[in-house]
Amino acid sequence: MSDVKLGDVHGIPIIDFSAFSDGSRKQDVADAMLNSFKTIGFVYLVNHGLSKERIDKMFDWSKKFFAQPLETKLLAPHPPSGAHHRGYSAPGVEKVVHDVHDTEELAKTRAKAPDVKESFECGREGDETMANIWLPDGILPGFKEACLDFFWACYEVELTILRALAVGLHLPEDYLVKYHATPDNQLRLLHYPSVPMDKLRNDKVARIGAHSDFDSITLLMQDNAGGLEVENLHKPGEFISATPVEGAIVVNAGDFLMRWSNDTIKSTIHRVRAPPNMITKDGMTPERYSIPYFCSDHDQVVDCLPGTFSLENPKKYEPISAGDYIRQRLAANY
Repeated sequence: MSDVKLGDVHGIPIIDFSAFSDGSRKQDVADAMLNSFKTIGFVYLVNHGLSKERIDKMFDWSKKFFAQPLETKLLAPHPPSGAHHRGYSAPGVEKVVHDVHDTEELAKTRAKAPDVKESFECGREGDETMANIWLPDGILPGFKEACLDFFWACYEVELTILRALAVGLHLPEDYLVKYHATPDNQLRLLHYPSVPMDKLRNDKVARIGAHSDFDSITLLMQDNAGGLEVENLHKPGEFISATPVEGAIVVNAGDFLMRWSNDTIKSTIHRVRAPPNMITKDGMTPERYSIPYFCSDHDQVVDCLPGTFSLENPKKYEPISAGDYIRQRLAANY
């Protein structure tokens, strides 16, 4: 397995995914990925199938979009409902929280340290339950096409990763893929403007507060600015830095996959703060761009995965669809 694991970042493994894609060491890659998902919930993948040129091009489009005047970006407005993840959200509008359900407490949390970020979200075209919200024709030509092209490129990578996880779980290779046939996925472009470092470190403002993802898995492309942190599962409240790795994407398990695996796989809390040990002349944290891709199929009803339960470790959860599960979570947090 040493050949597929290239190292680690603060305990998060870096895995060469090409040995699964080319078939040379499928089981080794699958086992390494699953072990990381069981112990940390995160993994770095290199040689994952998305070319550097393709990722760089999408970051270029993201920068072009966020460089537009605010009034232009607001021509593709994110609906007020937190359940419709499409369109543009301006800085300070959203506040990511984790398992805060009381309305008054939620309002206090959001007011205390607003998330200083802006985002644009899209999915597949033709989604009747969550239609895309694009800029009007003629404004930023090519942006829509670039987003959709990248969306489908990420979907192909998602399917290969799901095949690897199935092999690691000793299930038929297409087992998880069959439950992701309809990509109810979300491509999110994120821009974190430059903010005073002391305000980030003292929790006066936030980039993204501590949270877990709702979906099956998330693919994350990030620039070199840094700031992503993952909670230490052995020491709750302590976070480790998930420093950017050249050529790697970060993949993490979401809450739905944790439930689906009868809690065998971990969905780990993570956040974005000021990069550790950073010193700047002006005391400002550099701006940051990232592109997460959230993976789910809302219609499929799933039961606990075979092999994740037994007489000694019975099923903890009833069957549920990803759509129903996510709607329950969103209703509790908005």
